[in-house]
Amino acid sequence: MRFFLWFAALIPALPMVAQDLSPQASYLAGSRSAILLEAGGKRYLVDVAAGTVRPEAATEPSAAGLFAEDCSICHGADGRGVRTAGTPDFTERSFQDSLSDAQITDAIHHGKANRMPAWDGRLSGAQIAELTAYVRSFAGSSSSVSAVATASAKPGVYKPGDDVLFTLPTGRPVDEHGVYVNFSHRFAYDTAFTGPARGAELFGLDNFALSSFGVRYGVTDKLSMDVWRSPSFIGRPIQLQAAYNLLDENHGAPLNFAVRASLEGQDNFRKNYTEDLELIVSRSLTSRAQIYFVPAASFNDRRLVQATGLLSNDIPDLPGINAFSLGIGLAVDIRPTVALVAEVIPTLANASELGIHRPPFSFGIQKKIYRHAFTFGFTTSPGTTVSERAGTRATFLNEPDADTPAGLFIGFDLTRQIH
Repeated sequence: MRFFLWFAALIPALPMVAQDLSPQASYLAGSRSAILLEAGGKRYLVDVAAGTVRPEAATEPSAAGLFAEDCSICHGADGRGVRTAGTPDFTERSFQDSLSDAQITDAIHHGKANRMPAWDGRLSGAQIAELTAYVRSFAGSSSSVSAVATASAKPGVYKPGDDVLFTLPTGRPVDEHGVYVNFSHRFAYDTAFTGPARGAELFGLDNFALSSFGVRYGVTDKLSMDVWRSPSFIGRPIQLQAAYNLLDENHGAPLNFAVRASLEGQDNFRKNYTEDLELIVSRSLTSRAQIYFVPAASFNDRRLVQATGLLSNDIPDLPGINAFSLGIGLAVDIRPTVALVAEVIPTLANASELGIHRPPFSFGIQKKIYRHAFTFGFTTSPGTTVSERAGTRATFLNEPDADTPAGLFIGFDLTRQIH
């Protein structure tokens, strides 16, 4: 069948071919359906898929010209997208890393329902290949993308959807000048599975939530700054943090490695200061799974206890204790945009002084959408700052058995990149 299509496409050119007994034919670069035929001293473009033959134009439209003519109305002349059209920014590393060349080519070929027309038949295979490369080239026009990062994502490397698994950090790199907002809710006062009438109380969602909020800013694509605030009933801490990504599997490193330093102060950064230093080491098991190790030292850590009210005096002044924990986590994609996550955070030094009898653990399901992620799960720790995440519901509620599996409660995280 392919031979007959090819032969049919050549029929209009036979008189011209007859002038030269030794015509030359070759595939165009990047295409298996477009052929360049040289015969009689002239050159012809043969598109087997479309069944057309035409003389090669002296000035074949460039990829830039095609983009300007056919694509810029929706994607912007500079490739940064059009807000009203809801199109992505091609200069962002997070977008470039999220798609393969094959996916970009397929989108141009077949379009997207109710959003983008199909260009198959209107553009040749060679032109579509050139457009794919041109879309990739936009990454180099943004100062937020290094020369190494302009390439597509390295095969076999996992892409975290959020800055955290559930509370453990993933070390996910940022875009230069990128702005990220993070929310967390912990329904620590009511268990999800034990006790009467759990369904009637929405498995604890009817109860009071500990809601935290943070903003992360990418100073460069390796250095980021973060501020995080948790509510009054958990000490009203503000956490200031700096992070630097030293190694990245996408850049040829054998693993991902980041370091973070933070300072926490309770009562809106007015007392009970804790200094934290942590390392984030992760390695992709496949492109669909990644394992995490997060050793963390907290100096002047405090027991995770509940404040009795909203006043400053209601936040207890407890002695500082130096502690060391080792977080271990795992993320596994069960669908291209859906992951299962799990983590455990044992305290290896001075756990008993902090009232920690059992290490907190969490597990959940994460939905990843471009620039967004939502994680819903269950945990035994109400804390979300570096020093508080290793504490448990048992010390928080002063109930020794509240950190067992029966003490699991509902929590969720939400992250969004807004710039």
